[in-house]
Amino acid sequence: MLEPDRLNRIRWRSRRGMLENDLVLTRFLDARGARMTEDEVAMLDRLLDLSDNDLWDLISARQEPDDASVWPLLEQLRAA
Repeated sequence: MLEPDRLNRIRWRSRRGMLENDLVLTRFLDARGARMTEDEVAMLDRLLDLSDNDLWDLISARQEPDDASVWPLLEQLRAA
């Protein structure tokens, strides 16, 4: 279980310039954020390193990730 301060930092970092990404990430963090594992946080960090357009292409299934290690979290985001 994540500490509230850490979850707030993740929420802040998840704020994006593209509304679609914001909506998906906010919905996911509202539903699952406090229960995220360290592995999921690491996957999310890797996804948040991407540009808004690249992230949206992954979430919307227009592209598949080069980094296969993010698949489990990406599937959760796609379902959110």
